[in-house]
Amino acid sequence: MPVLSPNTGLHEMLALLTSQLHPDANHKEDMVFLREVFSERSLSYLMKIHERLRQFQLQSPTPVLHSASCLAEDVAEELQNGPLEEDERELLTLLTAPHVKAVLTVHDTVAQKNFEPVLPPLPDDLDDELEEESVKIVRLVKNKEPLGATIRRDEVTGAVVVARIMRGGAADRSGLVHVGDELREVNGNLIIHKRPEEISQILSQSQGSITLKIIPAIKEEDRFKESKVYLRALFDYTPFEDKATPCQEAGLPFTCGDILQVVSQDDPTWWQAKRVGDSNLRAGLIPSRQFQQRRLVYRMKMGTHQSPKSPRATPCDQTCEKEDCDSEGSVSGQHVAGLRRSFRLSRKDHPGSTKESRPAESEENEFLIYEEVTLYQMRPQDKPRLVVLIGSLGARINELKQKVIAENPHRYGVAVPHTTRPRKSHEKEGVEYHFISKQAFEADIQSNKFIEYGEYKNNQYGTSLESIRSVLARNKICLVDVQPEALKILRTAEFKPYVIFVKPRIPEIRRQRSSPTSPGRGDNGHITDEDLQDMRQSAEQMDQQYGHLVDRVLVKEDSASACVELRNILERLEREPQWVPVSWVRS
Repeated sequence: MPVLSPNTGLHEMLALLTSQLHPDANHKEDMVFLREVFSERSLSYLMKIHERLRQFQLQSPTPVLHSASCLAEDVAEELQNGPLEEDERELLTLLTAPHVKAVLTVHDTVAQKNFEPVLPPLPDDLDDELEEESVKIVRLVKNKEPLGATIRRDEVTGAVVVARIMRGGAADRSGLVHVGDELREVNGNLIIHKRPEEISQILSQSQGSITLKIIPAIKEEDRFKESKVYLRALFDYTPFEDKATPCQEAGLPFTCGDILQVVSQDDPTWWQAKRVGDSNLRAGLIPSRQFQQRRLVYRMKMGTHQSPKSPRATPCDQTCEKEDCDSEGSVSGQHVAGLRRSFRLSRKDHPGSTKESRPAESEENEFLIYEEVTLYQMRPQDKPRLVVLIGSLGARINELKQKVIAENPHRYGVAVPHTTRPRKSHEKEGVEYHFISKQAFEADIQSNKFIEYGEYKNNQYGTSLESIRSVLARNKICLVDVQPEALKILRTAEFKPYVIFVKPRIPEIRRQRSSPTSPGRGDNGHITDEDLQDMRQSAEQMDQQYGHLVDRVLVKEDSASACVELRNILERLEREPQWVPVSWVRS
């Protein structure tokens, strides 16, 4: 290793280090990786910029003047009053450029050190009646954001108290306001006799500095770390449609499939949460799992149970205390015959496919509330995840699956189905089908070995769990297209299925109906308005019943573009982390 002097720059040290990275037999891949990283031109530029900034910092520079922007305006005004040479015109253009003017304004702000908020002086006197009480004067600075706290009136004492602190809001970040604190004044105005909604309006209209006079709670809320609990929402929620929420403005709206980080479960009825990926740092209120389940049970008993995608308030919701805040407010299945053919199979009732033989679903999933999830990143030693395609009417997912597998049969595979029909002369066992007797097929049904099975022209067909395991054991991604009911069997830690819902893009129904001479697809093969309506209803019904199990929706414009999009999804699935149920990764 070469000797480095104290004056050696970071970019020079990086170049020397890169030259010393020679791959050896034991660490060849690691060395190649490091050399590629250190040889990046952008990294070298960053090192040079860091050195220049460090040198500039060591010089302890001081501004020459505090009004560079004013000086620039004076110079520009002088230049505009007379004839200009070429250099003078260039200087005038430079001084009047918006970016240069902005830089000079920032320079003056830093030079004058006026970038900190100016707070008013503390009041000289306090109320006599508060002398014997512990009074706290809190000053907060907020811009257009809400204060992030809700208030309510104590029914016993009549005092206005802080009911809730929203995580990430201005009040929470200050650490000076706590649940249970009694609010006496806002910006010097007594609020004892004001209604909570009037106080909330005062807080929401206040900008910049807000001075609060507070009687601290006997036990102040402990500051605690944010929870690391992540939930996938299994229903849509709109706070302004929920009469039970303590403060509708503080509610967090979300849709089915959103990932929520729960930051507080202190309140057993209303949790505080943030949407993952949301730029808003302030948490919002969501119904707790227990509360949402309780009111869904109530609705079911009252016979008013609706889809949990749009919860409505019921009499049992009225137990929540209101708060005010300053917030801004015959089943058929589709199987593949090798890579060449698909069948639509009619599913029959059979003891082997009864509800009792399948994994029991919990009451929580029955009501579709939340599912605890975690990020899962596939490792090289892990088996590939199963990819499940479900499709609405007109999606033709079998054709889409066949094209993707045919393009890369070494990476993607299909589960070979079983059948009781005789083998044809050109067919091979285990390639197009697994050929078995009717007795063996019936025995496999009784043993719950099939995810789907059915009958076609007096022959039985089915796709087994072992056929899927066989593909995954060869380190291939197994693609299966099934009816959504099969997800009850496949959603396990063993398969970790990634579910893709394929639906065709459906144009708007034409105003002029098809002629009576060509109903359905007609003699000319064109899709009629009735077909489009059936396709739309099929997609809507599947989304309503199974949308909470879907990881990705693929809207199929045409076969070629859908094939490209599916390939991209599969590639990202291997390299990017995905949200999966916690039970799939916990040992």
